Parts: sequence; C-alpha cells; structure tokens
Amino acid sequence: MGNTGAQGPGLDDDSLLAFFRAIASRSDDEVARQLDASPGLASHSTLIGASRADPNRFFLVAIGHYVYQGDTALHIAAAAHDRDVAESLVAARDVVEVGHGAGIAVEAIVSTAFGCPYEGDVAPERVGQIAGHLLDAGADRLSFGDTTGMATPRRVDDLLDALEHAGIASARVGLHFHNTRGTALANAVAALERGVTRFDASIGGLGGCPYAPGASGNAVTEDLVHMLHDMNIDTGIDLEALLGCARLAQELVGRELPSALLHAGARTRRYAS
Repeated sequence: MGNTGAQGPGLDDDSLLAFFRAIASRSDDEVARQLDASPGLASHSTLIGASRADPNRFFLVAIGHYVYQGDTALHIAAAAHDRDVAESLVAARDVVEVGHGAGIAVEAIVSTAFGCPYEGDVAPERVGQIAGHLLDAGADRLSFGDTTGMATPRRVDDLLDALEHAGIASARVGLHFHNTRGTALANAVAALERGVTRFDASIGGLGGCPYAPGASGNAVTEDLVHMLHDMNIDTGIDLEALLGCARLAQELVGRELPSALLHAGARTRRYAS
C-alpha cells in the first residue's frame, strides 16, 4: 500500500539523487550508468520503462518497497507515452523475460484505467482485455491506475466486474487511486468490499502525474490507514509514526499538503475545553 521509499543495501542519498536526475533528463545512457553505479537499486520494487532511443532497451525508472508486499518486483506499464497499447503489450513480454530471468516477480500496471484526459471514459471491458493480454505475457500480478482521479465507487465496481468476467479475481488486483475529485477513500472502500487488499498511496498526498492534465496528488497514505484502522483492518502500520513522516514531508517540500489528518488529526483527537 504505497511506496515507502526505503533505501536498500548500497544506496545513499547522493546515488539516489543522481539516479533521479538522470531520469528527469531522460538520458538513457545516464540512467544505465547510474544503475551500474548503484547495484542496491536492483533490490527494490522497480518500474521499468522503454528507452526512447532504442525501443528494445529497458531501464529502471523508479524505486520503492510496497508496505504490504515487502517483496521485490519489477513493474511494467501497459502503455508508454511514445507507443500505442499494442506495441506496449508486445514490449511487456520482454520486460517479463527480464524479470523472470532474474528470479523477480513482475507487476503490470494499467494507467488511466478509469478514464483518460484525452479520450474520456475508458470502457472497463477494454481494460479487462488489456489485463488479460498482460497476464498472457507472463505478468505475476496487476495494478490499475486512476491516473487523473476519474474513478467513483460505481466505476470501481464496473472495472472489477469486467476483470472478473475476464477471469481475473480481485485477489490478483491492486489499485492506484488519486484524490483529484475527493473520491479516493470511497473508491478504496468499494474495492475492499470486492476483495481487493492492495492499494497504492503516498505520504501527505504527494504526487500527481506530469503527463496527464489535471492529475493531482495520490490517495493519502495516512488518511487511508486511519480509515482502515477504524474499520478494524490491521495494516501493520504505526499511524503516529506515519503522521510524523507526513509532517516531515510537508516541511521538506515547503508547502501545505492535502492530507486531512495533518490538518484535523485522528478522529480520537481531543481538545482542551
């Protein structure tokens, strides 16, 4: 449920900074060089992207551990920005081969699964079809992104219905919600009721999407954990420590973050009368 950003063996702040600068510059050679210089990156849950210069080459473009999973996985996108869906599905097989060849589980992520800022609504059946192709390509698990916050509980049900019809059980599904229109927690509850237990979230609601117009921050980790705890769902997360991380994140970015708990505190908060 969300990426902790924990560092693995062999990683330090300088190597991480150099790695992310290489990604920001979109220089394939520089990314590859930073990977060679930072072997600890390979121990993390990782997003794989297609090289812009060479479509047959892939590089790692993000790191982090999943709190719930605690395992190592390669992540592939269902569609890259330079490619159409069909090309990306073909490329997915190459990424799966890379991951499985290294003994690493592979997660396929379908972005804009609930709607697209360019195309409008996306048919759940189309998403189910893409998901089926990704499983056929060898992906071990699937996640679906609400990239611009277009999902509502009804649309969550619609997507899960389509996936179920395609033979994909909720237990294999992860969901990535944005809180653009204030529906992230409601969407999570709708998914929980259908058996989904894996969610992405971000400290303080940081995030967004640089290529999707109107995309705001992700579902807020501390808000989601607070709600789950009150529903008697054990996340294994220390909420107070999590709030401390959110306060630190807010201090570091130098602006107010959209976390409800940072502003209101937990529901058990008491004030002097």
